[in-house]
Amino acid sequence: MKKMSLRTRVLTGAVAAAALGAGTFGAVSASASAPAAATAAAVTADTANRNLQQTTHLTVAAATEAARAALDAAEKENQRVSVAVVDRNGNTVVTLRGDGSGPQAYESAEKKAYTAVAWNAPTSVLAGRLAQAPNLKDIPGTLFLAGGAPVQVKGAPVAGIGVAGAPSGDLDEKFAQAGVAALAK
Repeated sequence: MKKMSLRTRVLTGAVAAAALGAGTFGAVSASASAPAAATAAAVTADTANRNLQQTTHLTVAAATEAARAALDAAEKENQRVSVAVVDRNGNTVVTLRGDGSGPQAYESAEKKAYTAVAWNAPTSVLAGRLAQAPNLKDIPGTLFLAGGAPVQVKGAPVAGIGVAGAPSGDLDEKFAQAGVAALAK
């Protein structure tokens, strides 16, 4: 898959936001005169539709809280890291680049977070699986190094937190787990 330029991504996002806004405005306008009972019935019908699926996602506020907790844990140990939080689909929600974090840490944190949520396991565990399945490392966007932790709700992955930049993956993963723990409070 070819990477889009920043300009293309911004224009695509703007077009999508405009379309979404127009659709939302039209839906709000159309339903403004509809009775409340009709709206409730429509919601009931939608949730009963087997063609639809509901998912759980972290809010931006929760993702930011988790990222901040991970960065704070690293700063307490004088480590310069970057932190990324991705949603269930692997899309980046929040990234924080700590002061003095290396240039490679930003992208590595995103890839670790993506890997953790994609396989619903800490990346340190997944790194061990490479011996049995070395081709895993060839999957685009993944990084099988310690430092990624999944965020779970009832055992299902809803997000991933990745940390990169500490001198060892064990430290990166410790800080990622601090982000997960912040969400459990």
